[in-house]
Amino acid sequence: MSSGATRDATGDAGAMTTVVVTTAETATKTKTKTRGALGPYAIISIAYILYTLTDGAVRMLVLMHAYAKGFSAMEVAVMFTMYELCGAGTNLVAGVAGARFGIRATLASGLTLQVVGLGMLYAWDDAWDRTEAIIFVTCAQALCGIAKDLTKLGGKTVTKLVTPDEKQNALFKLVSAITGLKNSFKGVGYFIGAAMLSVSYEAALAVQLCLIAVALPFAIFGLDDNLGRVSKKNITLSAVFKQNYNMNILSLSRMFLFGSRDLWFEVPLPFFLRSAYGMGWPRSAVGALLAGYIIVYGQLQAWTPKLFLGPLNQDPPNKYAAVIWNLSLVIVPLFLGAFIQSDIFQDHPGATTAKIVVICVGVFVFAFLFAVNSAIHSYLVVKYADGNKVAITVGFYYMANAFGRLIGTIVSGALYSYTGSIVDGFAACFWASSVFVIISTVLEMFIDDDKGGLLCGSISCIDDIEDDNQDKDDIEARTPK
Repeated sequence: MSSGATRDATGDAGAMTTVVVTTAETATKTKTKTRGALGPYAIISIAYILYTLTDGAVRMLVLMHAYAKGFSAMEVAVMFTMYELCGAGTNLVAGVAGARFGIRATLASGLTLQVVGLGMLYAWDDAWDRTEAIIFVTCAQALCGIAKDLTKLGGKTVTKLVTPDEKQNALFKLVSAITGLKNSFKGVGYFIGAAMLSVSYEAALAVQLCLIAVALPFAIFGLDDNLGRVSKKNITLSAVFKQNYNMNILSLSRMFLFGSRDLWFEVPLPFFLRSAYGMGWPRSAVGALLAGYIIVYGQLQAWTPKLFLGPLNQDPPNKYAAVIWNLSLVIVPLFLGAFIQSDIFQDHPGATTAKIVVICVGVFVFAFLFAVNSAIHSYLVVKYADGNKVAITVGFYYMANAFGRLIGTIVSGALYSYTGSIVDGFAACFWASSVFVIISTVLEMFIDDDKGGLLCGSISCIDDIEDDNQDKDDIEARTPK
């Protein structure tokens, strides 16, 4: 062999060795970075979950206490308007604040504001007239709304920070797990709020304050100041609105998706279940049903990758998976709206067995389909987020989420209170919910994410458009001119 050949062979071997070493070093750094981020992930998750217990409890506490004091559905909806409106504004600012000051600052601020909001609710006096009570409770709920989204920012962004970009399946599972766990604990909070109210209003608030007192030290002393920060040039308020195309479409779709749920769930459902003209259920039964919905929804969301999308080969999902699951969701509110206005329902007042079974089954089928849709959305927002602006992007996305809830809450209060009888008003909420789901589905069709097509198990429902275009390009390249 010539010396030149020898040098070439040696050079190739050296280059190969360099590539192997570089790859090994990169993999080692990635693993080290991931392990280092698991501590903050655990701390933020604990604080987020403890906060979530209080978020569910205080919502049920305010709703049931207001119902017992004779407030109407529209008045209760007004009490929650600032909760949702301030949440929307907070999501807008929180993304910038998280990027500038770090996740620790936003998480600790959120938990502190929750303490203030809960403390204000202690002062709710039965001697106040209705207007004074509505204004005061609305202001207290406004602080709780700000607290919720400051706290939620850390829980959503940390998943992106601990997952390498190439681990999309792992990212989907991690996002689904933390979101599902959070929602399950929120359901537990719903039940705690309703159950503790049977003891006393003040005791229920005291339990919530104790939970925040446990979470706050984790946020203050367990996190690094730099977690979630980015360079200052990327954190102007105007940068929040400079989202990529997919984020804008997904956020608008999310607004209508969550509005579709709150059009019937947050205020009309508990009011209808409690009302003597509806189902006439006791407070504990109403709290149990709403808690059951949230818990089931959370668990289904956490297990969506493994139980539903994985067996269908839709893991990780794209826009086609989002569209098909969203379209299936519209069936439930359409059916419930029609059933409630049917002769079977209207000719038999009170909580008959048929009514109870149909409403409960409908609510939990909605929980299942909504959980899958929400899990898909929660993954897609993190997937589409720019890696160096994840806090800002998540803040923008959940601002749209909060606006959807705000619109749903206000419209539901108006429909339930002013659309004929209570039964007609409850049915109208489901009809409006159907419209919102359809709009959300149509918007998802405009997302630019065709890679992978749509699989339903081993069956290809929609071909991979990118692959088809690549095949055409290859054929054209091989065809003689």
